[in-house]
Amino acid sequence: MDRAEIFDLLIEIKENYPNFDVSEENVDRHMKYLHDLSFEAAQQNLQEHVRTGKWPPNIAEIRGNLGDQEARQRELAETRAYLDQREANRAKATLPPPGWKDGLIERLRHRK
Repeated sequence: MDRAEIFDLLIEIKENYPNFDVSEENVDRHMKYLHDLSFEAAQQNLQEHVRTGKWPPNIAEIRGNLGDQEARQRELAETRAYLDQREANRAKATLPPPGWKDGLIERLRHRK
């Protein structure tokens, strides 16, 4: 997020929570901790907080569960890669030659 987006976000907070501090220092503090978050994600988290929160959101609440979301996306990608690899292996798999199972059973019986 850039500074203008941080400012837009804080204005939206101020509109919903009139006592919220929109000082230059608070803008700087939010910029420090929210610069790596997309404006869309921050706005969604803010809107959810406004629907359910009695007090102005703190930075962690604006960030939401970004770490969980990123971990979930990473896990989904890993699962998709695993399933794709299984499908590729299944496509390359072949059946054993005819009589192989019977021959194996016969050899196992004679070992005893």
